[in-house]
Amino acid sequence: MEKKKVRIVLDAMGGDFAPHCAVEGAVLACRDYPVEITLVGNREAIMPHLRRLNATSGVPIILHHTTQVIDMGDNPLEVVRKKKNSSIRAGLELVLANKGDAFVSAGNSGAVASGSIFVLKRISGIDRPAIAAVLPTLAGQVVVADTGANSVVKPFHLVQFAIMASAYSTLYLNCKKPRVGLLSNGSEDSKGTDIIREAHKLLKNSSLNYVGYIEGRDVFRSAADVVVCDGFTGNIVLKVAEGVAESVATGLKQEAKKDILSMIGALLSKKSFLRVRQRFDYEEYGGAPLLGVNAPVILAHGRSNSHAIKNAVKAAMDYTLSNVVSHIQHDLEINRDLQSIGKKPSFIKRMLQIARD
Repeated sequence: MEKKKVRIVLDAMGGDFAPHCAVEGAVLACRDYPVEITLVGNREAIMPHLRRLNATSGVPIILHHTTQVIDMGDNPLEVVRKKKNSSIRAGLELVLANKGDAFVSAGNSGAVASGSIFVLKRISGIDRPAIAAVLPTLAGQVVVADTGANSVVKPFHLVQFAIMASAYSTLYLNCKKPRVGLLSNGSEDSKGTDIIREAHKLLKNSSLNYVGYIEGRDVFRSAADVVVCDGFTGNIVLKVAEGVAESVATGLKQEAKKDILSMIGALLSKKSFLRVRQRFDYEEYGGAPLLGVNAPVILAHGRSNSHAIKNAVKAAMDYTLSNVVSHIQHDLEINRDLQSIGKKPSFIKRMLQIARD
């Protein structure tokens, strides 16, 4: 019996090269993976690309027509509510209605994050969902969370990021008992801000495999399998890593063309360079999951080409099959008392407590 295919809802209008790269990536994914894809977007813009790829029939792709597009410059907090017929809002609602198992978009990441919280809701016990990026290291991969969803955090938010990212690393990357590190400006207990130091104390008492502070230089040295930070810092780490990788690749090409010996050396080393490039290429990772909402949501890079979209679809498929959401719920229950430390009770709860006292 044929296995049931994972149903992926793909935002066809999101990204710098939409819709043609989104459509082409969807077709490639359908031909290589056991998925069914619903393309969400403007029918007139999508159909020419499906015809060009001979994918109007015989390929498990459904088209869901929408008339609005959320642009990169739109306000994420407002636009999801106002543009109800946008590809992002409609796509998330398809998942909510159980017409899809996961949502993928290369569009406005802030709108995808706020829309996911608004439509799909947060996992019970999660205050702030986090974007988890998988980055290459010298020995494998590291999960960095948060990388853009939360600029301002409290200590217990960082604990929640650690719990979610650890579950993701265990199930998605098959890392047994992942080592969790807290990004700081030094390894001593006295380092970091007040928030970092308080989170450090909480994580020490958690059920996680916490290894302490991680400095920026150690992120890519395999010092930890999970690195936790606020979204402002994490986004800078992500963008700096992309910039360094691109600069090194460009520098190597420039040096290889300087003289005949360099050209011969580059030719002999071509396969090694290609392997390193593939290992550090964001296109190979597809996208970053939004951890903490009630369904798999993958945020692809805004510059995603068709290959990157195909890999984002695979990331969504693997995330769905790994059942990460249920595992996060389980780990939250184990660390429930720990997370409550530092949370301020609501006004009503405080009044009830005063009345009881």
